[in-house]
Amino acid sequence: MRTFACTLALAMGLVTSAVGLPGAEPFISKVEPPTWWTNLYSPVMVLLYGENLANASISVDYPGVRITRTQAEPDGKHAFVWLDLARKAKPGKVSLHVKTSAGDTTTSLSLLERPPQQGRYQGITRDDVIYLIMPDRFADGDPSNDQPPGAAPGTYNRQSPMAYHGGDLKGVQEHLPYLKELGVTAIWLTPVYQNDNGSSDYHGYGAIDEYAVENHFGTMKDYQDLVAAAHQLGMKVMFDTVPNHVGPHHPWADSQPTPGWLHGTPEHHLDNATYDFPPISDPHATPANYIEALDGWFVNKLPDLAQENPLVSAYLLQNALWWIENSGVDAFRIDTMPYVPRSFWSYYDQGLLAAYPHFFTVGEVMDFNPTVTSYWAGGQKGFDGIDTALTTPFDFPLYSAMVDVVAHGASVKKLVSVLREDRFYPHPELLVTLLDNHDKKRFITEAGGSQEKMKLGLSLLATVRGIPQIYAGDEIGIPGGDDPDNRHDFPGGFPGDSRNAFTQAGRTPEQQELYTHVQTLLKLRRDHPALRTGTQKHVVVSDKYYAFTRETDGERLLIVFHNGATPESVSVDLSGTSIAGARSLTTVFGPSQAQLQNHTVNLQMSPLSVTIYRVQ
Repeated sequence: MRTFACTLALAMGLVTSAVGLPGAEPFISKVEPPTWWTNLYSPVMVLLYGENLANASISVDYPGVRITRTQAEPDGKHAFVWLDLARKAKPGKVSLHVKTSAGDTTTSLSLLERPPQQGRYQGITRDDVIYLIMPDRFADGDPSNDQPPGAAPGTYNRQSPMAYHGGDLKGVQEHLPYLKELGVTAIWLTPVYQNDNGSSDYHGYGAIDEYAVENHFGTMKDYQDLVAAAHQLGMKVMFDTVPNHVGPHHPWADSQPTPGWLHGTPEHHLDNATYDFPPISDPHATPANYIEALDGWFVNKLPDLAQENPLVSAYLLQNALWWIENSGVDAFRIDTMPYVPRSFWSYYDQGLLAAYPHFFTVGEVMDFNPTVTSYWAGGQKGFDGIDTALTTPFDFPLYSAMVDVVAHGASVKKLVSVLREDRFYPHPELLVTLLDNHDKKRFITEAGGSQEKMKLGLSLLATVRGIPQIYAGDEIGIPGGDDPDNRHDFPGGFPGDSRNAFTQAGRTPEQQELYTHVQTLLKLRRDHPALRTGTQKHVVVSDKYYAFTRETDGERLLIVFHNGATPESVSVDLSGTSIAGARSLTTVFGPSQAQLQNHTVNLQMSPLSVTIYRVQ
């Protein structure tokens, strides 16, 4: 693919900048990206880090590779080089020669042959169920990296909710069979970027190196092995990408590659503590209404990247392509999406799809109003004329309604009021639905510890339209309040744990009951295409119950959700519904009963239940 247009600024592959340190030899400390691939994407923007680069000339002598442009920064610590890679270019070491009047040095970029494409970059579909894992809190497969070299004392401490607990990539890989048995088809890991070794950024959202794996989690080889092992089991992997910001100890905080790489500096920047991004979706708003959202530093300390800078946007897209190609991942979860200009998302997501046509992107747009959330969904232009090209956002509006209805007893009509707003999405069937994630209070805790409400919520999640995402531990009812209490270790994943909930023998009776419930629900989705891809139509809704259908050409299902605490009987006239001509109902799942008489179905609904009927 050759889509990244550049202006030819250097005919002979040399450039000279005006500023330098007389008598100082050039020095290269780092090259980004460290590797690239033949026939992937060209030209490639290479960022050089070092010293005394401002007055350097840069040249390359490699068949099929030429420099089309360079940009040396006056600080002498950074230089950009654009390499045009001809289709005939062969794998090998592409040497970059850097020369000043005081001396010269050579660095290189490894040019690799692309791996076989089969079974990689598969995307996510409605046939999938996503399982969210925080690697540090899931399983410790390699205790040797619990306290890696250079890590500050105290950053690993299982007794501290804000420290590393030892979970890693090998721990995730070891438990892929557990996830397969549960019925999971895709795993989403929170970020695996290298974070600093001086603080407790176990969550992964404070990157200091976009081209390395967090050493508490393992190595790049460990990540590649995990992805390959998941694919071997027929499972997919979602990478958590963070184009909005970097960690407070990232080298860019002290030395920006070019002026305007960040919005401000650690000493002088906007604080976006209000996180007020909905005005971006308001055609009557002015930039002053949302400048803090776009340019402010998240939690007032995470350096905010200036994606409107073409160099920054090119860097972020290339980094994304590098991770995909290097690992073979199938999808991206995009963090803090609304805090980045929509024009960037159009460039970024289209760039991903151009290289990987089946790739799937789901964006974190944490707002409970569908008119706001849908504004970031791709496949449509906003009033700003921009299509973000995002596959789908998470369905936080439905999440909020399910918490209110199931956990707190609000009217069931609230669910339908959210579903009614599906008209704002080009593809509501692709919305990623959820009951829990790592930023919210655990659903079972919201529900006052009620296992029955947890089962009810999971049943609803498995039967409504969309692609369900569950959070590690939902299947055994791990409780948790606000962050970080919602990030407990998975029992049995760590040395010294008294129980191993990865096994039936290690689960309590209550945990096993919930595990079996989730396993049954996921099997139902596999066995019944209508639960995955069927259209959803209302049959009847009241404050306590909601009946709806999921229908494909080959299958029709009636789902009855009852949120009442006591049994209830109701007769529903099917005239005018999508199943008006039903001849029989057969129970597929659930405790309630139904009798069909002419055009009426008599429902005897059990408390807090979801029942599925096959319609003939």
